[in-house]
Amino acid sequence: MIQFFNVSKRYPGGRSALEDVSVTIERGEFVFLTGASGAGKTTFLKLLYREEAPTHGQILVNGRNVTSLPRKKVPYLRRTMGIVFQDFRLITRKTVLENVCYLPRIQGVDAPERKRMAYRALRRVGLGHLLSAFPRQLSGGEQQRVAIARALIGQPDILIADEPTGNLDPELSLEILNLLHEVHLRGTTLVIATHDRGLYGRLDHRVLTLDRGRLVQDAPAKRFHERISLSPPEASSAEVEDLES
Repeated sequence: MIQFFNVSKRYPGGRSALEDVSVTIERGEFVFLTGASGAGKTTFLKLLYREEAPTHGQILVNGRNVTSLPRKKVPYLRRTMGIVFQDFRLITRKTVLENVCYLPRIQGVDAPERKRMAYRALRRVGLGHLLSAFPRQLSGGEQQRVAIARALIGQPDILIADEPTGNLDPELSLEILNLLHEVHLRGTTLVIATHDRGLYGRLDHRVLTLDRGRLVQDAPAKRFHERISLSPPEASSAEVEDLES
């Protein structure tokens, strides 16, 4: 499903964000992408949904070479993906329902159908009762659930999340982790960037570790269970890198 072949990304000034990364993520996998702030996690995600292009190497998604994808075709690629941002990126002047309807609206879906789609997505994350609420009226965990519903509305093949619990307390972090696990059980491929060991140590899913742009470890999460406590995870700080839409 997702393949990186010797991918490197360098920004103007010579700063290297990724260096010679090769990895394959199979359809239906749940993969954590971890590493310290600045390790290259957000760059990896941006390359995946073609916000950025690699300096060297190739990236395939569902057999399609996204490296050479024309800009006008990028929206079609992203229709196969759901993207959850660390800072939620909800539109404060719009209701929960309107926020979740945003993507199908710009895709030209008619109003009755996009409302049905949004309601199904919100029920899936346990928020079918908050359709008329505004983001400022919601808790942090509820806002993140709205962001996940928005990402799921198109029933994407791939769900990408950048530090989805970075702004939440330990109890809410576990709640979001359980929700993501339920999404995975339905067959969605998940790529979750986090540097919170307490988060990825709770599930036996694959962990890719980046260090200064290099992939230094590719191992099942159970390899980490021996080294971390299974007590509730500590809330992690926001990552330095800014994930752009």
